[in-house]
Amino acid sequence: MSLEAPDLLLAGGGLSNCLIALRVAESHPDVRIAIVEAAPALGGNHTWSFHGGDLSPAQHAFLEPLVQHAWTRQQVRFPRLQRELQAGYFSITSDALRDVMVDRPGIEIHVDTPVTALDAQSLETADGRTLRAGAVLDGRGPESADGTVLGFQKFLGRELRTRAPHGVEYPVIMDATVSQADGYRFIYLLPFDETTILVEDTRYSDGADLSDDELSAAIDEYAADHGWAIEETIRTERGVLPILMAGDFDRFWPAADPVARAGLRAGLFHPTTGYSLPQAMALADAIAANWPMDGPALAAFTRAFARDFWAYTRFFRLLNRMLFRAGRADQRYRVLERFYGLSEGIITNFYAAKLTLAQKARILVGKPPVPVTEAIPLVREDIFMRREQ
Repeated sequence: MSLEAPDLLLAGGGLSNCLIALRVAESHPDVRIAIVEAAPALGGNHTWSFHGGDLSPAQHAFLEPLVQHAWTRQQVRFPRLQRELQAGYFSITSDALRDVMVDRPGIEIHVDTPVTALDAQSLETADGRTLRAGAVLDGRGPESADGTVLGFQKFLGRELRTRAPHGVEYPVIMDATVSQADGYRFIYLLPFDETTILVEDTRYSDGADLSDDELSAAIDEYAADHGWAIEETIRTERGVLPILMAGDFDRFWPAADPVARAGLRAGLFHPTTGYSLPQAMALADAIAANWPMDGPALAAFTRAFARDFWAYTRFFRLLNRMLFRAGRADQRYRVLERFYGLSEGIITNFYAAKLTLAQKARILVGKPPVPVTEAIPLVREDIFMRREQ
């Protein structure tokens, strides 16, 4: 490894760190950037998606080389509601991210390099080396749930090639007409071409255990129910994402922690949907706009960024408490079914975590899809935290 004191050293080669590297390299071509990743390749095995309204025009333009699939609309399906939304939807794959990263000048990439310890301006690798830098940033995924109350979004996805056209034209963000199991269950569909489709079985569950065999069998059943003969499974992806119901930010990320964070390790994900790309892009923009920073300055900056996002998204944590703690688990779909009957403007701003006060009120007014007597005790986050912990 020819790693010589880069200006920015990124621990972890996931989405957020890669976007930070690309964005800083674009804005500051003279900055020396290095990424160390424990796995054999950057980016893992993922499909990251986002809605058209999640990003600014400039952010869309920046991500254009990464986008592999784009659609002009999307659908949702519930027992009492089926709706087509006139909103764009975009997907990025791990392969596309790797291709762009490898070709980008100014970014040094080191895989098969686990990190065992780090501070604001250095890190140690599993083979005993100490690497120094102007600033170190930790984006290795979630580490601790201290100070949080979580539910979980669990999924298994299989990219299928069907023997005949599958007939799905646009993404189906949620097909909740399926049987409800392990909490709120839905199928997520991304049609890549006439005979290639990503099918994900997703559950909003109280526990994090994920049975690959169970969910894979459920995908087989869904395909059979829709008359799809499976030619092959091209690839499989799985994940367990945190759904944040409540938290104490100062416990989650103590002020004395000297290391900058990004991605899920920084709590930068949509509290309800689990989507993380818009927040990753926003952080990358912010770091690039405020560069240069040394390690301590970058740590303070990223913590303040995450704290502001945490405060701004408290409403979504309330919605999550309603979803997970009010009413029966097999009736959770009714909360989303009611939500998707609202205006497209509300839905777009919900995805983007940019709801106005009036839109928040509109979500809460009317006949609630959960028992009022169970919802009232969930309003205060601090009281809920004490009760849960």
